[in-house]
Amino acid sequence: MLPAAHRMRRSADFERAVRGGARAGRSTLVVHLVTRTDPGPGPAVGFVVSKGVGNAVTRNRVKRRLRALTGERLGALPPDADLVVRALAPSAGADYATLGRDLDGALRTASRRRAERAGASAGPGR
Repeated sequence: MLPAAHRMRRSADFERAVRGGARAGRSTLVVHLVTRTDPGPGPAVGFVVSKGVGNAVTRNRVKRRLRALTGERLGALPPDADLVVRALAPSAGADYATLGRDLDGALRTASRRRAERAGASAGPGR
């Protein structure tokens, strides 16, 4: 379960992560990872599961699985990170292990891209 302090709720936070974050995708999901400027209690995570994934029962099952998987990985996220996990249609038929592998791979790629952006923004000689 994802603790309440780590849940993203404001639409502005979702928008900032999706528009400005490092993105990485896999067959079942896409993650958007952005660094927060204000200090918080730790990483914040939000989920987007559209009707394209399936009916309400299917969407809620996918959200529960993603919440549990993300909760297990919360300690590996930087404390100043905002993460949005967007489920794609194939996530409806994916098992827990597949979602976990896809989440791990996407998080690795997004973290690497986030670090590259931070290094590029510092510029040479700074």
